[in-house]
Amino acid sequence: MTVEWSWIADHTSDLLTLSLTHLRIALSAVFFGLLIAIPAAVVAQRVRPLRGLLLGLSNVLFTIPSIAVFVLLLPVSGLTRTTTVIGLTIYTLVVLLRNTVEGLEAVPDRTKEAATAMGTKPLRRLLTVELPLALPVIMAGVRIATVMSISLVSVATYVGDGGLGQLFTDGFQRNFATPVIAGVVLTLLLALIADAALVALQYAATPWTRGRSRSGAKGRA
Repeated sequence: MTVEWSWIADHTSDLLTLSLTHLRIALSAVFFGLLIAIPAAVVAQRVRPLRGLLLGLSNVLFTIPSIAVFVLLLPVSGLTRTTTVIGLTIYTLVVLLRNTVEGLEAVPDRTKEAATAMGTKPLRRLLTVELPLALPVIMAGVRIATVMSISLVSVATYVGDGGLGQLFTDGFQRNFATPVIAGVVLTLLLALIADAALVALQYAATPWTRGRSRSGAKGRA
């Protein structure tokens, strides 16, 4: 398959708009996924009987084919971007919920006990001690969920809003490879850029892990 560069040059503005729309949809899904996953993970970590139920429910939702999720949502939210974001949010939960639970459980009991002994209230301990220490594991889940959402946005083209997925349908309908290739390349670039940005954000937000890594390297030396 050959790429007609003149077509890309003529549609640069459209490609940029579709890329930004694609990224906006994916990041919205991850954002709403975090809003649901963090409180649910706290409940799952605090109330043991609910852990299996919540994680199991997220796993079940993840097994539903993506196009089926969008179709099932159509009677509720119609052919709107809301349908796309809700569908993608459902898929982010299986990763975000599990990673948040695992991150909270990895916080040492001694650290939590020390914070409590200093008079820290449970909510403040969660916000200032547990969640920050769980952040590396949570961010690993955010990275996976973001890349996954970026790859799945295109599926929403079938319900009227798929960002770069519109290039795929346009190319297939016209038997024209250039839009398809452009869509694939731009989707990969968005995933790489988003992942790199999240790595940089995690690096800036967890300075204590850098000190730990340097200490470990000196110890091995």
